[in-house]
Amino acid sequence: MAICPQGKIMDGIICIYKPKDYTSFDVVAIVRKLFKTRKVGHGGTLDPMAEGVLPVFLGAATRAVDFQPENDKEYVAGFRFGITTDTLDITGQVTSYKEEYVSRNKMIFVERYVGEIEQIPPMYSAVQVDGKRLYDLARKGIEVERKPRKVTINSIKVESYADNEGVMRVNCSKGTYIRTLIHDIGQDFGAGAVMTSLVRTKSGVFTLEDCHQIDDLRKLATREGTAGLRNLLKPADRLFESYPKAQLDETQTALFKNGVKLAADRIRFERIYNGIYTVFGYDKTLLALAKIAEDHSFEAIQRFQTPEIVIDENRQEENGEFDEVDE
Repeated sequence: MAICPQGKIMDGIICIYKPKDYTSFDVVAIVRKLFKTRKVGHGGTLDPMAEGVLPVFLGAATRAVDFQPENDKEYVAGFRFGITTDTLDITGQVTSYKEEYVSRNKMIFVERYVGEIEQIPPMYSAVQVDGKRLYDLARKGIEVERKPRKVTINSIKVESYADNEGVMRVNCSKGTYIRTLIHDIGQDFGAGAVMTSLVRTKSGVFTLEDCHQIDDLRKLATREGTAGLRNLLKPADRLFESYPKAQLDETQTALFKNGVKLAADRIRFERIYNGIYTVFGYDKTLLALAKIAEDHSFEAIQRFQTPEIVIDENRQEENGEFDEVDE
């Protein structure tokens, strides 16, 4: 667990408004320095030219990044027809130019991209091929074959359009490249297209309204130190509000925290179903994500608390007692 100088645990999530021309890793480095903690991660890379919602995870909350049940994204993207670049956005080197006018009436056809589609990751991306980042290869002038990936476009709406330039709002699954989507639309329309701007307005449960500006955090850190910053952290359980709760009593909490498999019949569930539960200790602290196993034990999928002692994982709860084993 990450500890701030005042001795309080630095676990939680803070939503940052990533500025344009910053990388996601730049933001992580800034948060790490401001909060004086080393264990920091982010919830979805944004390109340097992009801005908007970037959830940043601290301490034990970093274990929640890959388990968000609602991790769809929403973007507002600018686009321009008649031009293509090597990066698929306006910052790249121009690779083609066409005097091709795309009528406003044609915008209705972008709706055919709604649903599951395949995308080929752009060369200028953080995807790894044979252990190498694509953008590192692209900067050396090397292009490699990339396998198409399935992504889902939940909705797409052209909000404004005139003279071959417009703005669209896209709600999509994690892993969708908006510049690739715009490029593909441009190819289908026979004109080519590039992304001219990008703002992420939603990431999972977080929206623009949840975001903090970096300059405001710096001012708060100067004024109140890490204690003031800590008050901005949101608990990791906010990510899992759609999951039903499993509430443990004091004895069950001690057993569960120390690795003992609990009998599901003895646990108080918000409702019974065949899926993931959020597990709360008797003090209302989020302990883990778990599910009911085939043997009807309660099986942890991801823990947010480090076990205090090592327990035989195969030993089931018996009359509230358990045996310790040596490491």
